[in-house]
Amino acid sequence: MADVQRDKIVQAFLALLAEKPFETISLGEVAGRAAVSLAELRREFGSTFDMLSAFMRDTDDKVLAGGTDAGIDESPARDRLFDVLMRRLEILAPHREAVRSLTRSAQRNPAFALALNSRSLRSQQWMLAAANIDTAGVQGCVRAQGLVMVMGRTLRVWLDDEDPGLARTMAALDRELANGERALNLLNGLCRFVPRWPSPGQRRSRRRPRGAESAAA
Repeated sequence: MADVQRDKIVQAFLALLAEKPFETISLGEVAGRAAVSLAELRREFGSTFDMLSAFMRDTDDKVLAGGTDAGIDESPARDRLFDVLMRRLEILAPHREAVRSLTRSAQRNPAFALALNSRSLRSQQWMLAAANIDTAGVQGCVRAQGLVMVMGRTLRVWLDDEDPGLARTMAALDRELANGERALNLLNGLCRFVPRWPSPGQRRSRRRPRGAESAAA
């Protein structure tokens, strides 16, 4: 029952988001659209941003539940990632106007854009994992942030792509992934030329103690 209530609230929030900017949606409006009391709403969510996070998490779950195609692990990483992200766009298709509204709000409000980026970063880490691409460490974070940018640019095309086959979207995604791959390879190359700064202990061990010169003499 709790899951049904939660889903009803998220769907009400998305319906409102498709009609108006995120920042103008009130808790009372969501409760009214979902036909629940404010007390019931509060038991499920603490804010409208929590509802947005729930929607993004649900999208992650649906992508991950889709699994991988047979033999996909043998294909290049970029191809695997392309398939995962296209699956995500297919899942988002019924909520295109809500996504459009979010995009506009992020363009107007830098603080909201920053918060949305943080939540999107977590989602893209899972998309990388779904494509069997390493997400560990600093390099994993760089990959995820790069994927946030890839998706952001691709979404701009997807929002106005009326072709059922999404030809323009697929071309844009392929192009953005290629650019991102080149950028990451460049970053990896640069990292090999950056000298490692010695730790404080190493720096101390490299200093000659006082009197060493006279002792050596």
